Amino acid sequence: MDTDTAILAELHGLRRRLPQVTGSVLAGADGLLITRDLNAADADSIAALAAATLGLGRRFADTAGHGDLQETLIQGSHGQVGLYAVGTRALLAVLTAAQVERELLHRHARQVADQVGELLRARPVTNVPDPDPHFLDNRAPLAVRTPMATLPYNPALPRRRF
Repeated sequence: MDTDTAILAELHGLRRRLPQVTGSVLAGADGLLITRDLNAADADSIAALAAATLGLGRRFADTAGHGDLQETLIQGSHGQVGLYAVGTRALLAVLTAAQVERELLHRHARQVADQVGELLRARPVTNVPDPDPHFLDNRAPLAVRTPMATLPYNPALPRRRF
């Protein structure tokens, strides 16, 4: 079984073990989608937002002196999103229904994140780029560490006014 198939099997397995999981997204540290087990068409947006959120979470944990970030949980009125670091090169976003048991979610999602991390280390897939060293440096300016900061500046484009 190739790496991409094995990773997707891990994501499908998470949904089978925890029925409250409505989908999951694996993204690179740069916010680009690697693969998904998600019916929604906005997986690319979820990947980018997850990377930005995880980057902020890492910064918070470091600034507070709480060590390496384990996970971030976002609770909405209709569900939750758990974000888990997958080594230094990727992240796992798990979308759930509102009534999911948090400890069960964290345990199963962390197992999947660890297994996917092993798969990426053992046989790296081609669409997971090495992260920009500034992205992983929590002391680098925020604009350097966010996925949108990688877009080239084009002065010819009109600026949006809010």
